[in-house]
Amino acid sequence: MANKKQVEYIEEEQVLRAETPAGSMEVSRKIDEMDEAPKKKVTSVEELPGVGPASIEKLAAAGFHDLMSIAVATAGEIVGATELSEATAKKIIAIARANLEMNFESGEEVLLRREKIIKITTGSKELDKLTGGGVETGAVTEVYGQYGSGKSQLAHTLAVRCKLPVGEGGAGGVAVFIDSEGTFRPERIVQIANGLKLDPKEVLKNIKVARAFNSDHQMLLADKLDDLIKNKGVNVKLVIVDSLTSHFRAEFVGRGTLADRQQKINKHMHALMKVADQHNVAIYVTNQVMAKPDTFFGDPTEAIGGHIVAHNSTYRMYLRRGKKGTRVAKMVDAPNLAEGEAVFMVDEGGVRDA
Repeated sequence: MANKKQVEYIEEEQVLRAETPAGSMEVSRKIDEMDEAPKKKVTSVEELPGVGPASIEKLAAAGFHDLMSIAVATAGEIVGATELSEATAKKIIAIARANLEMNFESGEEVLLRREKIIKITTGSKELDKLTGGGVETGAVTEVYGQYGSGKSQLAHTLAVRCKLPVGEGGAGGVAVFIDSEGTFRPERIVQIANGLKLDPKEVLKNIKVARAFNSDHQMLLADKLDDLIKNKGVNVKLVIVDSLTSHFRAEFVGRGTLADRQQKINKHMHALMKVADQHNVAIYVTNQVMAKPDTFFGDPTEAIGGHIVAHNSTYRMYLRRGKKGTRVAKMVDAPNLAEGEAVFMVDEGGVRDA
């Protein structure tokens, strides 16, 4: 064993040199570039240490385009997207958080930001009054009700009206229709467009439709929205998911799978909320219902998805059939609107006042 005189540390070279019976031996100190990284200001994903071009491409494909998306992600999400080690994922998240200025903003600044919000009219003045002017961008609007209550009809009407200029009750942008039940009908779009005296072909070109065949496919389509807006430059202003829970309800059967189902729905809705907030997009989702047999008084109808869907929805409306072919919308939950009801009709031209 070498004594103190036989061991020498060279600071300049950061090498430990020792004389042993077997000969001279050197041990160099490896400097982890990721340990040094926080000293240098990182401003983009490309500058993150330890992340190569291939991993950057995988991050971008998974929707991690900026430091904010990295900073708020979990290590498991980064590992799943890039196949990096968990330790590396934790380090780049820590570096992103250290270099990102996550400042609070005043209520006045939030109010100024909300001035950019657009309201897409439903076609019914009473329904617009109930919703505070129409379906709002930057928020998730959930509409639930029994079959034939008008959920999909309202979705088709919004898809057409989204093309209209902002001053005419539209959003001046593209509508994305994620169809999980096979309810999208281009013929219905043509009818509503003719009722509004719009060019049906131009309206159809303005709607991007994707058929979701299972819950994983539906979640993937939601994750691709960020790529559609950022990389492909599509001016998306409305995303319709019709319906939100049908695949989850069919695939996760029994109480034993309830926790897994709710976790996936929660993740799916958070992805939609993120798109709404970051790109000022209106999210309109329809939801199925079930009947509660233990309800003896009042309406036994309850939305699928439980508290997970309820808490993740900014606005929540319940639709039901009324008298003489009318539909009744009830505002169940809203952060800034009072509870109330509105009566409207659905005809060949879409949604209108009764």
